[in-house]
Amino acid sequence: MTTTRTFHRKTGQRRLFKQGLAHNLIMRGKMETTTPRAKEIRPIVERYVTIGKKNTTAAYRTLLAKLPKVSAEKMFYDIAPKYKERKGGYLRITKMSGARKRDGAETSMIEFV
Repeated sequence: MTTTRTFHRKTGQRRLFKQGLAHNLIMRGKMETTTPRAKEIRPIVERYVTIGKKNTTAAYRTLLAKLPKVSAEKMFYDIAPKYKERKGGYLRITKMSGARKRDGAETSMIEFV
């Protein structure tokens, strides 16, 4: 049984929180965030890349249902075609040195390979 991180949010809030993180990562290409957040959105965004690689109308509509329009278009037209020949592993998580000064959280950089 797999467990998911709750991030101290209810189900709907958590779903939108992850969707917002995925949107930010897609729009920026890389993002510095806490390690648990990076580990949580990695499989989600990699799934979106796999959907976008199919290059069909159904795949585009699936991305539109799961992401805001601007990030769905960027994923479908810009990011996914770059990984057409790659089997998987589209994202890299690199742990940053030290902890965040404010609350001591461990931070990581998540970026497209």
